[in-house]
Amino acid sequence: MKKLPIGIQNLKEILTEGYYYVDKTPFVKKLQEKGKYFFLSRPRRFGKSLFLDTLKEAFSGNRELFKGLYLYNNWDWDKKYPVIHISFGSGVVDNKDKLIKIINSFINKIALEENIKLTEEVLSLRFKELIEKLSEKHNQKVVVLIDEYDKPILDRIEEPDIAKENREVLKDFYSVLKDADPYLHLVFLTGVSRFSKVSIFSGLNQLMDITLLPEFATVCGYTQTDLETVFEDRIKDFDKEEVKIWYNGYNWLGEPVYNPFDILLLFANKMFRPYWFETGTPTFLIKLLINKKDRSKDHIHTNLSKLGSKNEPKQYTFRVPILRRRTIRV
Repeated sequence: MKKLPIGIQNLKEILTEGYYYVDKTPFVKKLQEKGKYFFLSRPRRFGKSLFLDTLKEAFSGNRELFKGLYLYNNWDWDKKYPVIHISFGSGVVDNKDKLIKIINSFINKIALEENIKLTEEVLSLRFKELIEKLSEKHNQKVVVLIDEYDKPILDRIEEPDIAKENREVLKDFYSVLKDADPYLHLVFLTGVSRFSKVSIFSGLNQLMDITLLPEFATVCGYTQTDLETVFEDRIKDFDKEEVKIWYNGYNWLGEPVYNPFDILLLFANKMFRPYWFETGTPTFLIKLLINKKDRSKDHIHTNLSKLGSKNEPKQYTFRVPILRRRTIRV
């Protein structure tokens, strides 16, 4: 048996160290053919970071890494693109000053690795300067990958003033992407939430949201076919129908998928548990619900009272947007 890639988001490590890997590289080619600016929203622990790392390796031209995968024979490996890969996934952003320092750290690290001297001091101008000089140095357009673009806002969602300040920093930072268009080959942003273009993307109207496009429904997560092929030697130890009941409820207007974190821990522990819900639930959403608990409770009770007697056990099905269907007893 291969090793289970629990918590591993590095494609090279997965492919070279004997881990299971579900081939998501057809989506890399699909993005290349479909456009230039993309946004994808998925809950945490769904494989967004691994997919961004896959994009990074593909556009960097690391062909041998993809041997045996779809992209190996379906990609122009003669073209290599400079890549700017920024992730806000780790740590907590306490305030705008820390956020500015974090972004500057990413920019300076890339500039150092590429032996590029930056002269601009303003964050947004420095970012644009990096894009332009990278393009000029490599004589090729730049690929920009930003993971968890919204985390600096969600980290402070209970403190509106700080969240707003972080949002303004990000708004100014992302606005560069519009003016830098001539130097960009592809831009891909991921996050948990979908803030409006007006509030954060500032004029980046060409950003294509693929979150609910059926053709990208399985860009993250495992399909039923994946379980029965890639994980064939693991799934044989379980009742497939029971696995489906527990974990196959995620749907983005296309083929349903299993959450990778759930499946990998199920295989590791050989025990059914709501693994993703216990560790990957969007805490900002729970916090917002708690803050509005009184109004929400009254609203729920008012609506349920219209459905039947409170003393009569009934079963109702509610759809939670994007995530999964739940049946609850009231």
